[in-house]
Amino acid sequence: MPTTILFNKPYDVLCQFSDTDGRRCLADYIDLPDVYPAGRLDRDSEGLVVLTDDGPTQHKIAHPEQRMTKTYWAQVEGTPGNRELAPLSEGMVLKDGPTRPATWQIGEGHIPLWDRDPPVRERRFIPTSWLILTISEGRNRQVRRMCAALGFPVLRLIRYRVGSWTLDGLKPGEWRHS
Repeated sequence: MPTTILFNKPYDVLCQFSDTDGRRCLADYIDLPDVYPAGRLDRDSEGLVVLTDDGPTQHKIAHPEQRMTKTYWAQVEGTPGNRELAPLSEGMVLKDGPTRPATWQIGEGHIPLWDRDPPVRERRFIPTSWLILTISEGRNRQVRRMCAALGFPVLRLIRYRVGSWTLDGLKPGEWRHS
């Protein structure tokens, strides 16, 4: 029977099982043989990583043609409105080509968060906002690049959902079998 686990990756942890530079990685949290991340999450991003030992499950999650959706909570610099965020719904053109349309909403304080170590930098006179974005592809740093192209740099990025799996009930650094 295939093994699939859900892991809440903390900030500053590599999404791989070893690192020659001694940085924190998956092996510091998960001691299971033969499971591998289905897709990646950048070192400076947090949240849900699905790991499995099953090739078809890996393919379903990671391959772009499968169009499995992923939802992110993005804390951005500034206060975008509907008009500024509208290009997300149409798909945007980034340096590596057009994106698929994303769904989005402006977060209104209902995002359950944990403290980040280290904390996100705060600027006294620049407000921040939370966006909830769902994409159906997973290009390198895609959410960060889309938000930056709109003029709203990402300060904190948390992947909340992959397909039907969510972070619910997982604290940073915790994992469970799916």
